[in-house]
Amino acid sequence: MAEAPVVDVVIAVHTPTRPIARAVASVLDGNGHGVRLSVVCHNIDAAVIAAEVPPGHRDRVRFLEHRDDLRSPAGPFNAGMRAATGEFVSIMGSDDTLQPGAVASWLALARRTGAETVVARLVRGTRRTIVPTPPTRPRLRGLADPLADRLSYRSAPLGLVSTAARTRLGAELVERMAVGDDVPYVTRLWFETRVAVDRTGPAYVIGEDAADRVTYAPRPIAVELAFVHHLLGQDWFGRYSSAGRRAVAVKVARIHLFGAVFHRPDAAHWPAEERLALADVVRSLAAAAPGYERVLSLADRRLLDAACDPAVPAATLTAAARARRRHGRPSTVLTRDPRGLLAREGPARFMAASLLVR
Repeated sequence: MAEAPVVDVVIAVHTPTRPIARAVASVLDGNGHGVRLSVVCHNIDAAVIAAEVPPGHRDRVRFLEHRDDLRSPAGPFNAGMRAATGEFVSIMGSDDTLQPGAVASWLALARRTGAETVVARLVRGTRRTIVPTPPTRPRLRGLADPLADRLSYRSAPLGLVSTAARTRLGAELVERMAVGDDVPYVTRLWFETRVAVDRTGPAYVIGEDAADRVTYAPRPIAVELAFVHHLLGQDWFGRYSSAGRRAVAVKVARIHLFGAVFHRPDAAHWPAEERLALADVVRSLAAAAPGYERVLSLADRRLLDAACDPAVPAATLTAAARARRRHGRPSTVLTRDPRGLLAREGPARFMAASLLVR
């Protein structure tokens, strides 16, 4: 009888043009001990994907099929995680790789700390550029705190997640969500499980091969930020402390809301319906987490004000989005509200913590 896996690694893939053989090799050759690898073939026959994997690896992979009418990876990832029976499950993109020893490092950290969720160290591309999220406390050694270690800044559930914890929470990626399907899922992990952060171990490497990454495609604001309304409307989110809700709202504003504006630099991208949808998100954040904006910089607040008022010219909106990225200027460090200046989520401490991520 085959030994039960300790970790189920799940890779989702939707086209044979993705470097699936490379992803598979990085798991089986450098991280295979105690691991079962499942490749979930999304709206494509398993035989087509299996043909891309060399025979020496192919026989060690469980190929599953998942069919739906969506381009989102949430469906196949959920299918793979539901099929997992190991103590932990780990999901992985088909153009990503794991450095040798990554899974063993995550497991060792889980054993040492009793963590149910282990956050992987991330690097990007062939240059192995460090991804500075989450900007934890520099001296963190044991279990992380969702607020003190700013866990909300990690949106992707990369690393390990206890299958028992997933079952306890009933937590899954949000299907039928074009973007941000993982944000509600990881928010529950950060706030409702025991979390450890692997700060120095072998990394999860984000590939830069794919020109068709679903997340990069531009969409209407109502679609791109639909997950924000979904997140804020969950009963479990409403039960979080006010500090917890504010921490999540700050991250959503800085990363998702402001990012959506920055990546639409042309005034033509902002017809009336888009401005109304943007303002709706701003109002929802304020209602769910009153006072979250206190820690935002002067430049951030100018952008937030413009986003909240559809009457503000689109050129002013996009200029504000560019200005907040001119880091180091007083407007990006100082806060309108003095209480936010030295707060944990304030610009100075947040930037310093990000620079210390290695």
